[in-house]
Amino acid sequence: MLLRELGLLRVAAVSPELKVADVAFNVAAIEEAVLSAADQGVQLVVFPELSLTGYSCGDLFYQHSLLEQVRDGLQELAALSEQVEMTLVVGAPVRQSGRLFNAAVVLSHGSICGVVPKTYLPNTQEFYEERWFSSAVDITDDQLLWLDEAPPFGTDMLFSVEGLPDCLFGVEICEDAWVASPPSGSMAAAGATLLVNLSASPEILGKCEYRRALVKAQSARCLAAYLYASAGPGESSTDLVFSGHSLIAENGQVLAETKRFEFSSQMAIADIDVQKLVHERLRNSSYAATQSEQAFLVIPVQVAERVADTLLRPLSKTPFVPSASAERQACCEEIFAIQTTGLMKRLLHTGSQKVVLGISGGLDSTLALLVTVKAFDRLGWSRDDILTVTMPGFGTTSRTRGNAEVLAGELGVSLRIISIDAAVRQHFSDIGQDPETHDITYENSQARERTQILMDLANQVGGLVVGTGDLSELALGWATYNGDHMSMYGVNASVPKTLVRYLIEWCADAEFGGRTGEVLRDVCATPVSPELLPPDENGDISQKTEEHVGPYELHDFFLFQMVRNQFAPRKILDLACRAFAGDYAEAEILGWLKVFYQRFFSQQFKRSCLPDGPKVGTVSLSPRGDWRMPSDASAALWLNELESVDDKDAESV
Repeated sequence: MLLRELGLLRVAAVSPELKVADVAFNVAAIEEAVLSAADQGVQLVVFPELSLTGYSCGDLFYQHSLLEQVRDGLQELAALSEQVEMTLVVGAPVRQSGRLFNAAVVLSHGSICGVVPKTYLPNTQEFYEERWFSSAVDITDDQLLWLDEAPPFGTDMLFSVEGLPDCLFGVEICEDAWVASPPSGSMAAAGATLLVNLSASPEILGKCEYRRALVKAQSARCLAAYLYASAGPGESSTDLVFSGHSLIAENGQVLAETKRFEFSSQMAIADIDVQKLVHERLRNSSYAATQSEQAFLVIPVQVAERVADTLLRPLSKTPFVPSASAERQACCEEIFAIQTTGLMKRLLHTGSQKVVLGISGGLDSTLALLVTVKAFDRLGWSRDDILTVTMPGFGTTSRTRGNAEVLAGELGVSLRIISIDAAVRQHFSDIGQDPETHDITYENSQARERTQILMDLANQVGGLVVGTGDLSELALGWATYNGDHMSMYGVNASVPKTLVRYLIEWCADAEFGGRTGEVLRDVCATPVSPELLPPDENGDISQKTEEHVGPYELHDFFLFQMVRNQFAPRKILDLACRAFAGDYAEAEILGWLKVFYQRFFSQQFKRSCLPDGPKVGTVSLSPRGDWRMPSDASAALWLNELESVDDKDAESV
């Protein structure tokens, strides 16, 4: 696919090799970087503040020869922009009406499309910009007559990338981003999804992290991408050292950054997901209510089509689970704290000091038990008042039952073992169900019998039933309506299956050790199953959930891309094929994606009446929270789009 078809724009922020006041050298370095970027499929490239001359020229900025060389250099780079079919943004000193401006020059399809002067000129400590430059507030003409083309001149310009709807970029320069109300805020409010900053930021102790935090924060605040290109160590070191720290951020996440203190040209490249940013804005009422402080002239720029061979942006197979170990540990700690705090509040509010919890030895009930134990510990209540119930039935295996019983003993909670065999058989007799017919009635009767026991026990002890179902099961509707679907508080309701295992492993390492930890690790190694069908001839689990509904790692990926990012089926399929290349064939991914859409739409009625439960991440299917969907919505539009993929594949054979 093309980058455009995925809603992506490939961008680069460059800290080029530089010699102060040597315009010819600097233009050559910029040209070399542009050609290198073009070879890597870049469509928009940004260079630092005053990159044609160097930021640290001082009084040399007054020199006529220097300014004339800048003019020639801009014309040369304009021609290059047409040759490589890229849009370039470079920094240069420009004259207008007897004033000198520190400006960003936008070049595309062989022309200078616009020139944006710097608004805020630092003039304290090591900075003396007002000695040489005038602020944008002092401009007297909206065209730059110094150049033959007389391009638009001012801070009221946004640039639209042709062929990529909603891709508008605005330009600010260095100090503009460090003030209380950066110009980029108004640009974003006016529709700019990409914000460009040409900078010459000297390096001092601690500034690197501050700069990174600033760029991340501005991209998050504006729901935009932010390209920050900064001058490198080729600048004068008379009193300052420049490091060449360039960054690309998108909605609070750094996608790429350059290595600092390198004299050779350094380049950060990333694919910006413009489509994702637009969706973020559409779902954010605060953005919709924000008004831009000024009107902008929109100027078209052109870029070449690029093939999305390898995506230059993070793409995780497990978007709910951080890949870095330290980040994952911190994530688990915070989620566990949110779960326990939510349960504590519900218990305190209702005055219930007892809970009832069904445990099976599986992942979800184990996590719910650990959350409940931690909540009771934090409240200073006795674990004896946690009544766990294991209810062996037709499909229960010795492994899961053993783990449930050992875990209850190790954690010091109360345990009751109540077989559902006789009760379910009686129910089969009452409704005329053949116990040898292992259909949906056979399975769901067991699930509802277990829920009835838990609810009645809760009445008996004056407690609450803690639910165990997770986010992935809710997305697929893999829950028995009014069975395991129901509880009095669902602590796992927004925790996806791919994260449940990590939470339990984290608990084994950080919260519960010894024999408890051993059991928890075995729970993590147990196949996912509702255990509603009889075991195999060896007494092992025969009913494996993922063989029926598909791999949870795929479904969690689909869920995140659909609900969190609002992506279309074709884009989700493309991303999944990239993320799981080598793990699943494209046809297999396509098949499970169809299953996902079919189940997600048909099973909404189960999500429309969910028990309360805490939101822990950016995706929740609570009808009172993030997801409001009619129970009768048709999946035809989404499935038809996937059918068109099948048709194209057939045509290519």
